[in-house]
Parts: sequence; C-alpha cells; structure tokens
Amino acid sequence: MTTSRRGFLRLAGLGALAAGLPACSSVLPAPDTSASGFGSTATGLVRVWCRANTQEGLTALVESFNASQDRLTVELTPIPDVQYVTKLATAIRARDVPDLVDIDDINSLLFVYRDAFTDLTDLIAELDYADRLSPGHLALATVEGRRYAVPYLADNSALFCNTRLFERAGLDVDEATTDLDSLLDAARRITALGDDVRGWTFPGNATGALGFVVQPHVWAADTDLIHGEVGTQTGNVLGNEAVARMLEFYRALWVDGLVPPENFADDASRWGSDYQAGRIGMIPSNYSTVTSDADPELVAATTVRLLPGPDGGRAFFDGGDNMCIPRGAANASGAWEFVKFALDLPQQAALPEGGYTPVRSDVATPEFAARNPLVLPPLLNQHEGYAPQTLPYNQIYNQPDGPWLTMIRRAVFDGEIEAAMAEAQVGYDRILRQAQA
Repeated sequence: MTTSRRGFLRLAGLGALAAGLPACSSVLPAPDTSASGFGSTATGLVRVWCRANTQEGLTALVESFNASQDRLTVELTPIPDVQYVTKLATAIRARDVPDLVDIDDINSLLFVYRDAFTDLTDLIAELDYADRLSPGHLALATVEGRRYAVPYLADNSALFCNTRLFERAGLDVDEATTDLDSLLDAARRITALGDDVRGWTFPGNATGALGFVVQPHVWAADTDLIHGEVGTQTGNVLGNEAVARMLEFYRALWVDGLVPPENFADDASRWGSDYQAGRIGMIPSNYSTVTSDADPELVAATTVRLLPGPDGGRAFFDGGDNMCIPRGAANASGAWEFVKFALDLPQQAALPEGGYTPVRSDVATPEFAARNPLVLPPLLNQHEGYAPQTLPYNQIYNQPDGPWLTMIRRAVFDGEIEAAMAEAQVGYDRILRQAQA
C-alpha cells in the first residue's frame, strides 16, 4: 500500500462510504470493451483523476501522451489523497464519473465490490506482457477471477542497508538479513559501533507507515493478520505465532536501544532522515524515502533486500497505483489507449526518476538494472509482493485510533505483547464485522 512517498493516507468512515457506493451493476452502464477499435481509434477528451501525491509523474505522462498523437486530449485532475475515496463515491452517485481513475491499489477492492469499475479481464489478457504485470496489484482488483484494474506504478516496502556500517561491524548483508534473529544480532553489532549509530529505525507513531513496513515480516511466514475471504473475514492476530514474534522483535529493538529514541514519537514526517544522515544500519522503507534528496555516495553504498520472516522467507508490501475505468465513463476507449501508453516500456522505465518502481518485470534490462539497482529486488521478485484483500483496510491500519497502531505501541513500548494481541483481535473482528454487514 502507498499514498504518498512520505506521508500515508488517513481516511475515516470507510465503512459508511462502502455502504453508500452503488451496490449493483445496473447503476452505471458498462462500456463495450469488445467494440471494434476499442482502445485504438477513440477521439476527443479523456478525463483522468489522479492522486495529488502522484500528480507530478502523471503530469509528465499526460504531456507526453498528448504530444504523441492528435486524436485524444487527456485532461488530468489531481484529487487530495484524503478526499479521493469520498469524491469518487460522490461522482458515481451523481452519475458523472471521469473516464479513468489512478487510485491507490489498496482502495481498488472497495469499488470493485460495489460494481463501480469496468471489467478489464479480456483487455489485460490481450497485452503481450500481461504475465509480467505485478500480481499483487492485480489481486487487489480481482473478484471471482475477473480483473477490474491494471497496475500502473509500484511503491514497495523493502529493507535498505548501509553497507558502510555493515562492513565496519564485520557483517555480511545476506547472512545478516535472513530472519528476525539475524536482523536483531546485526542491529546489536551495528549499534555497538557507537557515535550515535543505531542498527535499525522505524516510525513508531505512524500507523500507515508501520503497516507498510512491519506486516511483511508476518506475510513472509505465509500467514496474515486477517483470515478468510472478503465478506466473511475475521482477525487472525491472537494465537498467531508470526505476529507474536514480530512484536517481540520490535520490542527487543526498543528495549535494547537499537533504534533512536525519537522513534517513539516519529509520525513519519521526517521518515528516513536519520538513515540519510548515515547513522542507521537498516531501515524498512520505500525507494523514494531513502533516496530522495539523499547524498549520492550514501545511495551508492545502500543495498536492498526483501523483508524476512521470523524463520526466513521474504515478502514486501505491494503498494502503488492501479488504473481503473469507472462504469459510465464517457470515453472508455480513449482511457484504455492512455493506459496502454502508461504501461509502455519507455514510460515504465522512467518511473524510478519520480521515486517509484515499474509494474512490468520485463523493464529490468541490464541497462535499467545498472541505473536503478535499488528497485530491483521487488521488481524481480514480484511473486513475494502482497497487500491484504479486505474492505476496511484503512480503518484497521491507517487510522490513528485503529487496532493496528494500538497493538504496535502497547506491545513494543509497553511490553504487553499478549494483551496487545488480544485487544487487537477484538478490534479487527469488530471492524471487519461492521464492514461486511
């Protein structure tokens, strides 16, 4: 999941919004995607909505597309991230939808389950690179085998390591990042270097950011904090050994002083600044947070691994944006032509310049790899990416008073791990029950 590269979406009332969205496919008509010339011969205006936090990259994409042909004109409208779901729901109810929406992939499912998006399954299957598209993105917009979105850009969590500090501590990056015990040992040895150096850092009061970088430790153990299919889901927290061990790991980092004391109150507003100062051995984060405005020498000394589980395995949060065509779109054909342009290799290869990762694994040519080594691990291991398929993700993971942040803080900073897990189980079950009612 991603919202911005440095700040994470906080939305309230998702359950109420879900109830207010169109509940049947008859509300808005589905475009005929099988019509002759669909996606290649359209003319006129294509209205595209994007998240304000990805506006910069999309602006350049739109300018390039408009200059590439003279049949279509794309008009881009940025929507503040905190208003996006509400505004789109309102547009659907008003029967005045844009032709294309660039939406946070974690929110795709909310609209798919309300029959708000066009079925793109057959169009995606016709793409000669369909099997190279991010499966995590696609899963967040797939219901009963039908796909209602196509990935556009990825914003993935991973473990970024300062090789200078690893070398000073006599550590091999691969051996030191295989499981939680090895990470803890590496953090101790790096912290022992002194001079205000710490082995690890994390934003301890940033609910969305913590969901982005901490959950993969659990997923790497082939489990999740939510169990079941959408509609009948329950929490899977209490009794989940992987969750307990993840919490014990973070508790040890805190108690043993292996993280900066500022982590306690860190709301991610300065996320990554301590790593960029060269004082941190390991930071679970994303590409842009680590590299934006960073010292090129530090970036060159940084290497990336996927996040390990308690006893091995690897995973990452498959965040980013999906592109969806709303039912009722006036120019769905033009919208699909723009989507194909956005997915072409030249446009995908340029995404790291804006801090993002391509969603096509075949972009990783030797030339691309040489220019962008820090985006390669998630790109080349797309099958390890995941994001929870659930309707009330924001209520659970992104709200400051949600059960996720409450559990993390009670377990890590107060040491009440079992009680925190029991409390979270109740909170997860309550929110899921309400969202699925």
